[in-house]
Amino acid sequence: MTRKPPAPAAAPAPDAPDAPVHGTWEPRPAARWEDGFLSGNGHHGALVFGDPDDDRVVVTHHTLVRPNGGEHARPPRLAADLPALQDRLLAGDLTAAETFTDGRPLQWVQPFHPAFQTRLRRPPADRPGYRRDVDFTTGETTAACAGWTSRVFVSRADDVIVQRITGDDLTLDLSLDHRLPGAPAGLAVGHGTLLTPEGAALSLRARYPDSDRAYTGVTVVAITGGRVSLAAPGARVEGADAVLLLTRVRRHTGEPDVTEETRALRALLAEQSYEDLLDRHTALHRTAYERVTLDLAADADERALAGSELLERPGSRALLERLFAAGRYHLLSASGLFPPRLTGLWTGDWDTAWAGAFTTDANVNLQTASAAAAALPEVTAALAALIHGQLPDWRENARAIFGARGVVAPPHTDGESGLTYHFSREYPLHLWTAGADWLLAPLVEHDETHGGRDPRTAAALAETALFYEDFLTRTDDDGQLVVVPSYSPENRPANGSWGAINAAMDLSAARHALLTAAAYHPDTPDADRWRALADRLPPHRVNADGALAEWARPGLEDSYDHRHLSHLYGVWPLDEITPYDTPGLAAAAHRALALRGSENDSAHGHLHHALIAARLRDGDRVAHALDQVLAGDFFHASLMSAHYPHRDVYNADAAHTLPAVVIEALVQSTPDRLVLLPALTPALPAGELRGVRTRFGASLDLTWGPDGARAVLRPHRTRRIEVRTSSGAQPLDLVAGEDHVLTLGTW
Repeated sequence: MTRKPPAPAAAPAPDAPDAPVHGTWEPRPAARWEDGFLSGNGHHGALVFGDPDDDRVVVTHHTLVRPNGGEHARPPRLAADLPALQDRLLAGDLTAAETFTDGRPLQWVQPFHPAFQTRLRRPPADRPGYRRDVDFTTGETTAACAGWTSRVFVSRADDVIVQRITGDDLTLDLSLDHRLPGAPAGLAVGHGTLLTPEGAALSLRARYPDSDRAYTGVTVVAITGGRVSLAAPGARVEGADAVLLLTRVRRHTGEPDVTEETRALRALLAEQSYEDLLDRHTALHRTAYERVTLDLAADADERALAGSELLERPGSRALLERLFAAGRYHLLSASGLFPPRLTGLWTGDWDTAWAGAFTTDANVNLQTASAAAAALPEVTAALAALIHGQLPDWRENARAIFGARGVVAPPHTDGESGLTYHFSREYPLHLWTAGADWLLAPLVEHDETHGGRDPRTAAALAETALFYEDFLTRTDDDGQLVVVPSYSPENRPANGSWGAINAAMDLSAARHALLTAAAYHPDTPDADRWRALADRLPPHRVNADGALAEWARPGLEDSYDHRHLSHLYGVWPLDEITPYDTPGLAAAAHRALALRGSENDSAHGHLHHALIAARLRDGDRVAHALDQVLAGDFFHASLMSAHYPHRDVYNADAAHTLPAVVIEALVQSTPDRLVLLPALTPALPAGELRGVRTRFGASLDLTWGPDGARAVLRPHRTRRIEVRTSSGAQPLDLVAGEDHVLTLGTW
């Protein structure tokens, strides 16, 4: 490795066939909602079919969850029974935790659902020259054919879904249609239409069965040319040159103020043209999206292919480029009020798998894994909003279940409640105590990346440490603390039940939470106490197979064929176990990874495997995991993904996690270390990754190929770091504002 003065930065290449394509396209409308192109602002979502005869846009919103009793559910009050459970588990009763319940049946969180679809219908006809596109840099979808164009985006600036249709002598029937797959029969729906000077205002109000809760959507319409008339349940446009629609939806109790919402949307129409609205939005969206780019020197002809054609070439570098770009785009678009759900921000069906929830024991963190490195603080801010909005509920979980101060995070949440009530015998998720640390870890990574410490994160870490002070009271024969009960999502020992002792994830989480809380609150009695408590936790155990054991308690046997990799939390995303600082444990973790099966072939399992493999410098395992997803038919034509192969169960895990896998294979960082090309794979023989952020406060541009690599560091903070490459380690002194160029030879 050599260091050189920085050369002047090259101008970014324009979007062209010889550059990565920041969008995707299809030659026909979406026949399934899963193939609809997506736009979103982290609040509202739009799922666009692009059919010129029946132009449908499914409207979603992060707050739309169907009441099912979960809105009234509370955590089980089990604290008084905790000491007896601990006694039984420590005495060797491996099934004791199965009775640690208040006897309730499994209760799902309130399921996420779509609101309705805006529909613009006209008589079917031959429509030559059809094509639909989505532009990742603007968030705008476009569908066009002879004599007709429809453009849709969701504005970050004005929180509104915007659609503009232009054409020759447009005659359209407009309506808001709630009749989507799975819509409950008892949904009480009312429509309203009002003619206005510029066009019309349409409203749809839907009250949930057996509930005082409802949602209301309003669409205002402005036409250019032609005329508008009432046509129940909506309006008819005849002879127009252009039609502009603005749509919002709200979930509420009581009666909505449709008049006020209509007034606000009409005022926006009066003040802003479509292009004005798009410019206001793009100024926010493009800035975020373009911070990081990936160029794999892919074939120009393959870059020009439609997304569905490109998906048929799983080994194509053009496919990996496009999925990286699409993953960043969809992740950004789904993040705002909340981080992405299991389905991101979109669904076209009321029957969403696993309630379309935020599954916090794996999926949320996997989907948002690239936020810090890929320069998307908007995503971390969305995660922080979810966490801080639910801390009162987390406190109740700690009190009710464990009789402790502090906080315990739920394993599932609908975004409305942070209470733990989703659990059963086979999924005793109420025993999971690692969740607060797991969810706060990305906020800590954000602080490291950007410098400074968010006081809200500091306060939440202190509450997490308080929980461990009250919970970690039992010891083993050697005087070490015991985490009991302990749960490793969502697995069980081969010779025991799900509720066990000293799960590796729990040990890593407790240690990390206590030490990180101490670091955020230095020079205090609390910090000394928390560090002392962390020192009393037992070490990880290496089992007879040479693998890091999922349960450190001797006698508990591993179950290897499982989709989750909770026990390797210390490898990724934490830095507790690394090939550089703890080579013995890293070798054991690598053995555990090698023994792990993929169980049901879930996308999150494959990509979680890849993230851990990258930290352990195993490029072959990264390549294999990526190949399972790319060749497994996991992606729809929309480039949103599925949970299982063959596009089974719409799910954002693969789409949103893939950019993190690519980055981790190329660049890794800690507050005092940079690792370059740790897990290079055959899918990444050459390329350029620009704009990556590091946890020591520098941005990085990396170029690599068969003849070597070049990295340009632009530090924002002055500090000494260690640089790791295939040839070893060297110290590097960084000075804020002074660029550094590192060159690597062949490897």
